[in-house]
Amino acid sequence: MSDPLERIAAALDRMSPPPAEAPDFDAADAFVWHTDPDGLTAVPQVNRIALDLLIGVDRSRDTLLENTRQFARGLPANNALLWGARGMGKSSLVKAVHGAVNAEGLPLKVVELQREDLPSITRLLAHLRASDHRFLLFCDDLSFSHDDQHYKSLKAVLDGGIEGRPENVLFYATSNRRHLMPRDMIENERGSAINPSEAVEEKVSLSDRFGLWLGFHACSQDEYLAMIRGYCNAHGIEIDAETLRAEAIEWQATRGSRSGRVAWQYFTDLAGRRGVKVAG
Repeated sequence: MSDPLERIAAALDRMSPPPAEAPDFDAADAFVWHTDPDGLTAVPQVNRIALDLLIGVDRSRDTLLENTRQFARGLPANNALLWGARGMGKSSLVKAVHGAVNAEGLPLKVVELQREDLPSITRLLAHLRASDHRFLLFCDDLSFSHDDQHYKSLKAVLDGGIEGRPENVLFYATSNRRHLMPRDMIENERGSAINPSEAVEEKVSLSDRFGLWLGFHACSQDEYLAMIRGYCNAHGIEIDAETLRAEAIEWQATRGSRSGRVAWQYFTDLAGRRGVKVAG
């Protein structure tokens, strides 16, 4: 009987590995959370651009920066949802604000969490809660599809359950959708449910749990050109206004869109042609 019992015990040990060791949060200012096994990987250098190079998002920039400063100082602050047009600098703003706050001498760690790892968020929060540091928990491109139950895990950080959200953790997310789920999904559930309002209330109200909603909208042509000019000035690339305008407009026409991302892609091409190295 002992051999089968030993084999069962060994199998249970494999199924339930020991808890992960406490991470060394002094190793870096940025980390990426991963699972299987659980762990936090330090990011020595965050891929970001300077805050003053983000054009056309002044109001969102100022609001998010002040909210983050408050949190870094140990003051009350709101979880934030940055939503709207693709390529308009939502994730860039989060990373730039984190860098700006640290540059001001306000210590703040950022931890990136992938949407598919949301079910593990309770375990992550246990690590963060036990630390003396303050953390900005960041989830990029957050959205939910039909029958996606990951949104329930998100409530652990937005509402905190019986323990409450850790006082030293703030949550920022970006999404192309204001309500984090497709409009047709909302309408389908509303139309097929016995109680239409209750069918979608739980999912739609998830976005209401964010204290800050910051909207990002498509940029104008002048803003698009100003973004590129800002990149050129920051990296010492000289180009006359007429050439920049003609090339940049042709570039956006070939892409079929105009955004901060497209502006950066044109600038990357320009810098390459000029032999200038650019990080990111």
